[in-house]
Amino acid sequence: MSIKLGCIADDFTGATDLANNLVRAGMRTVQTIGVPGEPLRADADAVVVALKTRTLPVEDAVAQSLAALEWLRQQGAEQIYFKYCSTFDSTPDGNIGPVTDALMTRLGTSFTIATPAFPDNKRTVFKGYLFAGDVLLNESGMQHHPLTPMTDPNLVRVLQAQTARKVGLIDYSVVAAGADAILARIQALKDEGVEIAIVDAVSNDDLLRLGPALRGMPLVTAGSGVAIGLPGNWGLAPASAASQARAPGLQAVVAGSCSSATNAQVAAFIESGRPALALDPLRLASPAPDEDVVAQVLDWAEPRMQDGPVLVYSTAEPDAVKAAQGALGVARAGALIEAAIARIAVGLVERGVRQLIVAGGETSGAVVQALGLQQMAIGEQIDPGVPWCAGYTPVARGDVSIALKSGNFGTRDFFTKAFG
Repeated sequence: MSIKLGCIADDFTGATDLANNLVRAGMRTVQTIGVPGEPLRADADAVVVALKTRTLPVEDAVAQSLAALEWLRQQGAEQIYFKYCSTFDSTPDGNIGPVTDALMTRLGTSFTIATPAFPDNKRTVFKGYLFAGDVLLNESGMQHHPLTPMTDPNLVRVLQAQTARKVGLIDYSVVAAGADAILARIQALKDEGVEIAIVDAVSNDDLLRLGPALRGMPLVTAGSGVAIGLPGNWGLAPASAASQARAPGLQAVVAGSCSSATNAQVAAFIESGRPALALDPLRLASPAPDEDVVAQVLDWAEPRMQDGPVLVYSTAEPDAVKAAQGALGVARAGALIEAAIARIAVGLVERGVRQLIVAGGETSGAVVQALGLQQMAIGEQIDPGVPWCAGYTPVARGDVSIALKSGNFGTRDFFTKAFG
């Protein structure tokens, strides 16, 4: 069995986002959690390997990405797709640049493209600058991200700081002229010694024009938006995602993201009158004697979720996040929240939750690993980039439906309408 497209995603929400776009664009897609220890069993056109490497030390992110690459090549992948967030989340040291470098070297290729553009979620690139909605990335709230604050919207500069390879630009006027013009620009950039090109895209039409120019390129690096233009290279046409029936059972939301979008979604859930409980990282760090904060949360949730969805969240405004980080340190604050929410998610599933929304990339990774999910089928889309997924968890000894929501994705009423 061989696959057409082998994808490596740097977090779990991004993996489902990409898998959702591939399915909707006509590719039978399987998502794995981590690098599988055995060959692919399902018949698929594309496989998305979900890693949790966005904020790992560079050497660990590179090692895991190369392991995913080797497994995908063993499955016969014809093209490799390195997927990162549509907000280009990274630190000044990586990990987008170093992982791209390592994949290029291992594949023996001297050129690739990079674009996080995802117009369906209002992420666009113009003249190399990344916009979130109507504002530049550094004015969108991403400048306050607790782990990967994005203070420069110029993607050429951001990526150039992370790689020794020369970074160039394929601007909107070239993209608008179509695949032949894009290919000509790629050749001109190669002649100038450019090895990675940021690509402008302000609409899905731009991504569809880009797709044919990427035919046969050994490595593509992008957000999930580029996925809509690739299936046609194998003669596949767009199709609606097969609807995976949601597992019957109780409903809950756990939110670890502190993005502006998730803050608004938490507020909307509370305004709707549904039960919500905030997690305090300082209390997690220094509980009272004999106090088990997670057990107390589960005791609070159990009777309430019999009447509808409940929300447990650590989401907070930037000043509150900075205060917690100042008291605990950035790494410790993040680790405490992730570990607590993962334990809470397991406890909720043990108590009958079978429809679970998880908000935040790092949080989703921790929850999926704690639940022991290995492979997930992609189901109905809730909002662009966020589908329901279904997979077996040993915690429930059966299937659980789970939606892994990137912090910045989804409408304000996402947490309520998802269960509709």
